[in-house]
Order: sequence, then C-alpha cells, then structure tokens
Amino acid sequence: MSTKEEVLEEVLQEESVSFNNEIILYNDEVNTFDHVIDTLMRVCEHTPEQAEQCSLIVHYNGKCTVKSGEYKDLKPQCTQLLEAGLSAEII
Repeated sequence: MSTKEEVLEEVLQEESVSFNNEIILYNDEVNTFDHVIDTLMRVCEHTPEQAEQCSLIVHYNGKCTVKSGEYKDLKPQCTQLLEAGLSAEII
C-alpha cells in the first residue's frame, strides 16, 4: 500500500484597493476650445498638448477623463471647472 501525503499551502494574497476617482469633462455647445484648454492647464495642471488632446476627445467623444486621484484632491478641481462654466463630474 502506498501513502498519499496532502500538503496544504497557505497563500496570502494582498488585494490593493484603489480609491481613485476621475473627473469626467463633458462636451457642451457653449465653451470654446481655447477656454477649455486654458482652464484645463490652469485647474488640472495639464500641459498645452495634454489640454488640447482632452478638448478634442471631449469634442468628438462627448466626454473625457481629465484627472484621476483621490476624491478629496479632485473635489476642489472639479468645483473650479464648474465655476469656469465647464460640465464636469467626479465618478
């Protein structure tokens, strides 16, 4: 007779929980490209190229993620975007 030995291995798995949120900028028919680009550079600290790309994505796709991070960091930036007349929300 043979003996079978069972080995129970304990595996620890660490899950990383992400608390990242995103500011989504939506297209509108009111604001100019220049206003959107200037606002993204000022509020979200985008480079001119990054701000222009986001404005084009918003124009053609209807929305674009312009910033991600923790809610507490995004809230004031989203508020500034709204105060500048842009359509944005945190998700």
